[in-house]
Amino acid sequence: MSVDVAEQLGGASSASPVRAGLAVPVSQSSALHAPLDVRWLGRMNFADALQLQENIVAQKRNEPNVADTILLLEHDPVYTIGRTPDQTSLRGASHLPHPFFQINRGGQATYHGPGQLMGYPIIDLRNYSQDLHKYLRWIEGLLIEFLGEFEIKAQRREGLTGVWVQERKIASIGVGVRHWITMHGFALNVCGDLSPFDQITPCGISNVTMTSIETETRRSVSVIEVAAAFEKLVARKIPELRVPPAP
Repeated sequence: MSVDVAEQLGGASSASPVRAGLAVPVSQSSALHAPLDVRWLGRMNFADALQLQENIVAQKRNEPNVADTILLLEHDPVYTIGRTPDQTSLRGASHLPHPFFQINRGGQATYHGPGQLMGYPIIDLRNYSQDLHKYLRWIEGLLIEFLGEFEIKAQRREGLTGVWVQERKIASIGVGVRHWITMHGFALNVCGDLSPFDQITPCGISNVTMTSIETETRRSVSVIEVAAAFEKLVARKIPELRVPPAP
């Protein structure tokens, strides 16, 4: 996605967060920060996942000591786009075979569905130097290192947010921020059918080829397997964002 950060001021729901699926705290922070809570939620429709994010953002805003959270899940088929006046990447929405949401992230249209690992970090960037570009680069670096565990040589492309294998896109990134608390995040193609991307111009990039871990490695791999491995890596890498408080 060419534009990846949407800053939305204004409140979110104040309801308590619902712990859907398995909640797994995977690392304790330094004295500067609350624990990191990584949750595998399994298959979840987009509207429910969005509401869960809203609830956690609201709770973190009201209770600063609430742990930073990363939601890992798989969506029912859905298309999304950021809050941009340019919606040409949808090619019009009436032909789309699955539901469509416009949401508070940056970027153009993309597809989410079975076979894709969604990662939604809900992190208070006031504890991480309040640097959105550093945060985006951290997500990219995390995914590049992670794909290396599958012997996939992934990389950045200048001027384009996301993760690529040569000219093929394997992961998309689009985040939203409210009061310096992040939501949304990344979509990593793991396995399964990539043809729904053909109904849009993915991330507004013409003639882009989408790929997946399964396509690149030519072996069967499941989203839950990938989520379990990712959980271990992110617990080790979160300290890279942390900075001491100002004197």
